[in-house]
Amino acid sequence: MANSFRVDRVGMEIKREVNEILQKKVRDPRVQNVTITDVQMLGDLSMAKVFYTVMSDLASDNEKAQIGLEKATGTIKRELGKNLSMYKIPDLTFIKDESIAYGNKIDQMLRDLDAKK
Repeated sequence: MANSFRVDRVGMEIKREVNEILQKKVRDPRVQNVTITDVQMLGDLSMAKVFYTVMSDLASDNEKAQIGLEKATGTIKRELGKNLSMYKIPDLTFIKDESIAYGNKIDQMLRDLDAKK
């Protein structure tokens, strides 16, 4: 399916651009340690789920990062409009990526199991 290839390609491009925008354009200290891990696009490219991770495990830092990203959404979309040649820039929804924490938990469980032997 050629359309899914385009959706994946646009998602990868948005991921790269949003990471760059967060590093260079957004001056909000709440989003300094935020890294974009994945972008999932709808088939019609009208909406993007942007998954992010924060280097801190503190709940307050995660909350601040979410608020900072929501506040910076307009700036990010404007910069995406300048950098991407798309008819319509998708709406962005920021979601905390729990997969890294889940992977670390599985690793720890395996180490504990190995230590019991």
